[in-house]
This record gives sequence, C-alpha cells and structure tokens, in this order.
Amino acid sequence: MNQPTETFKQDKGIDLLIGERFRPLRHAVFLLALFLLFFATKLQDIPSTIKYGHLIVFYFGFVAMFYFNMYVLVPRFLFKTQYFKYFLLLVLIVVSTLESLSFIVEHYLSILGPDGKHEIEQNQDDRIGPYVGNFLAITLILLSTTFKLFVRWMKDKERINELNNLTLRMELNELRNQINPHFLFNMLNNVKALIRIDAEKATVVIMKLSEFLRYQLYENNEGKTSLHSELQFLSNLAELEKIRRDNLTFTMNAEIPKDRLSHILLPPNLFTTFLENAIKYSVDINGKPETIEIYLSVKDQTLCFKCCNSKGVDIWPTDAKSNGLGLANIQRRLELLYADLFKLDISSTPTAFSVNLIIPI
Repeated sequence: MNQPTETFKQDKGIDLLIGERFRPLRHAVFLLALFLLFFATKLQDIPSTIKYGHLIVFYFGFVAMFYFNMYVLVPRFLFKTQYFKYFLLLVLIVVSTLESLSFIVEHYLSILGPDGKHEIEQNQDDRIGPYVGNFLAITLILLSTTFKLFVRWMKDKERINELNNLTLRMELNELRNQINPHFLFNMLNNVKALIRIDAEKATVVIMKLSEFLRYQLYENNEGKTSLHSELQFLSNLAELEKIRRDNLTFTMNAEIPKDRLSHILLPPNLFTTFLENAIKYSVDINGKPETIEIYLSVKDQTLCFKCCNSKGVDIWPTDAKSNGLGLANIQRRLELLYADLFKLDISSTPTAFSVNLIIPI
C-alpha cells in the first residue's frame, strides 16, 4: 500500500513542477519570492522615493532577464546545441542589462535632488553592490536554465516511457499477427498451383515470401532498419498481394540515390500500415483496374513518403472505430517518435485515397 501512495506523491510533485495547470502558480511564487528578496536588501535604510525607484527598476530588469533566457535563449540556442552562441548572447545580455539598469538608476537619482546625489556618491564608494547584483543575475540565469533543462528532461523521460510501453504493446500484438495462418495458407496454395503451371514464377514467389517472413521475424525486432530494407519489405508485400489480384498495379518510385537507401535509418514497419490500408481499400469487386503508387524523396534532411491508391466499391463494413484504428495507432507512434517534427496529411476523394508523410532523418 505504501508504494502506490509514494508514486502518487511523486507524480503530484512532478506535476506541480512541470504541469501546465500549475504554470500560473509557479510564476506567481517565483515573482513573489524575487520581490521579497529585493525588498529584504539594505534598501530599507534609503528614503522611500529612492527605495521604490531602485526596487522597481532592478526588479523588472532581472525578471525580464530571467524570462528572456528561459523562453528565448535556452529553446533557440541551448536546446539546438548552439552552445557558443548561447553563452555569448547570455554574457552580452547580462552585462548590457546590468549596465542599463545602473544607468537608469543613476539618472533617476540625479533628478531627485540632494538625497539622490548623496545616494550616487554612496554607490560609487560601495564596492559590494556590483558584486551582489552580478551574483543575483548569475543565480537567476542558472535557475532559469536549470529549470528549463529539468522540464525538458522530464518531458523526454515521459515520452520515452510512453514509447516503450507502446512498443511493448505493439510487439505483443505483432507476435500474434506476425505469421498470419490464413495469409500463409493462401500463399502456399498459390505456390502449389503455380508450380504446376509456371515453376519459374513459383520460385520467385517463394523467394519473396521468404524475404517477407525474414523481415517480419528478424529485422522487425531491431530498433532501426534501413530504408532499403523497409522498401524491399513493402515491395514484397505488394507483389505477394498481386498474385491474388490480376488487375492490381503497384509502382514505387524513390527519388533517392541507391547508396543512400542503406544509410537512412528509420523505425521498422513505419509505412506498413499505409500500404495495408491501400491494399485493403483498393479492392474493386467489379474487376476495374486497381492502382497503388508509392513515392519517396529526400529534401533538407527530411524524408517525404506518399502513398496513393484507387478506391474500389466499398465492400467493408462501415465501422469508423475499426477503420481508423490503424491510422490512429500510427499517428500516435509518430508523435512519440518525432514529437512535433513530423507532418502527416491524409486525404480522401470518392475515387482515391492518399497519405503524405514527412519525417526528419
């Protein structure tokens, strides 16, 4: 009973630190704590007008520096491994902010008469003040950077855990469906018939079936597979389907140099769901031509995948939940694999269905 309670408390604590619903509370606590820190300094010995002028100028200056680092510098430079630019800009911003705040305060004090002039002279003789300001500025910068890195680490950890859980569920499902007895039975019957009619074609079918099963049983267990292997698997799957359907035309064009196909790595079976849907919904019971076309290209470190198929007469039961389950699963898998770095567009017309996917490589 203690373990669930401890886990709940830990999850609650993490949610308090990084959860979106607690964001206003976190900002309010930080701003209040920083305000109290400024108010607790030696400013209480200064006349009220000068004291609140100091407080307002430095408070908002340090707040701006804190949030600029957390929401601009860290995401745009530190997270993108541009470390030199990040530290250079950070130093420039800290120095320029402190110098600007000092100039504003001195200008503000100079117009306040004798009290202001006395404070300027006292500040010039005070060697501790600048060190306090520098220390506080560095502390705030480290705090904002550390917090942002912590949030990033926690979110990445959540994504990895969720991806591992999803992968485990998918692997369990694949173990049940890797070797479809009905599929194998049909293929073996086709091979048996072909041996009597066309032994050479039967040999080709056996080779493709062997490659198909090898990919499913072995390469599919790896975390990454080459684009060449993935495309070969798709081609074998389509060619095996063509044995049953004489009016099916399958084409695949890859505008990618052949030597790159083996060096581009991606998760196995990433495109399989799209081809399976194309095979399923391109069936035309009236015997009209059925087409499935796949196009691939590489541009600016991204892989573009497009799958188009003709739509035959709808012979499948109308079940939105069943029909959309495969695409919903691949959508979720893409989100876990690539976060917001992928683009998936699915379009449908009365005569055709197309999928466009862009992923980083």
